[in-house]
Amino acid sequence: MKFKKMIAMTISMAMCAAVFAGCGSSGSDSSGGSTDGGSAGGDLIKVGIINNDPNESGYRTANDKDLKEAFSKENGYDASFAYSLKNDEQITAAQKFIQDEVDYLLLSAADTAGWDTVLKDAQAAGVKVILFDRTIDADESLYEASIVSDMAKEGQTAVDWLKGQGLSEYKVIHLQGVMGSAAQKGRSQALTDTAAAEGWTIVNEQTAEWNAEKAQQIVQSVIDSGESFNVIYAENDDMAKGAVAALDKANISHGVGKDVIVMGFDCNKWALEELLNKNWNYDGQCNPFQSSYIKDIITKLEAGETISEKTIIMEEKGFDAATITQEDVDKYGI
Repeated sequence: MKFKKMIAMTISMAMCAAVFAGCGSSGSDSSGGSTDGGSAGGDLIKVGIINNDPNESGYRTANDKDLKEAFSKENGYDASFAYSLKNDEQITAAQKFIQDEVDYLLLSAADTAGWDTVLKDAQAAGVKVILFDRTIDADESLYEASIVSDMAKEGQTAVDWLKGQGLSEYKVIHLQGVMGSAAQKGRSQALTDTAAAEGWTIVNEQTAEWNAEKAQQIVQSVIDSGESFNVIYAENDDMAKGAVAALDKANISHGVGKDVIVMGFDCNKWALEELLNKNWNYDGQCNPFQSSYIKDIITKLEAGETISEKTIIMEEKGFDAATITQEDVDKYGI
């Protein structure tokens, strides 16, 4: 049995090395993974943090910065970071963190499915798992807490706003995020359900994987096809930005009182400024600052307390270009 375990550990560590090959100590790669962190020392709490690529969007950059500032050695933590937009690479990183005997595994999953085995392995090794930013399809007994946005509510709030615009017809280009992620599922489902119920036309529906350039290409292809549309429903700000670049190139007006309604999510400061200037119409908030919630959970667990509330939903809102203020931009822009 020991021999088999040694072989399994050797293979798993080799896999991890392959995933992270070519990455610097603090670099990142949207197609692969990366690590960042020092060796354990003293009474530092050892934490392994698995996140999506910090270059994915302004939201993710703010999220990563928030975590790095919070889980520093000065604050009593020895933190290591791994990044990937691919579930299998995140799972490999999680296995390595478990082997490294971290005290806590913090996880923002690329996909909601496929985590049961890893979570069971963590539990068996005494590693406490805390989910942040995104939910997963797993039994609550396998993790300590989940600090997340309500992605379905985000989507429904946005779609309810769109329905309230009372357009004579709805012809929507739907730009989806990375397929299978909690954000994509929640924001997509709300539009899918309402479009079916209200008879809206989804002119084009494709994933642009949170990427502005891909979104621009998709919208440009619709423009080139000659098919008419009057709504851009982009599941993050960067894709909305890419869509607008295609509209501008084709001299198609957009924003308040114009030909095309533009909708985004995440509330980057520059995106909220687009609302303030009436160039966009709507932006849905997604709060990236989860570290204080996570630290509170860890403090309670270190004190031997029981976490009574498994799922912690952060308060969020949607912003309308017709009512947004400079104060909103300054307060909520990331």
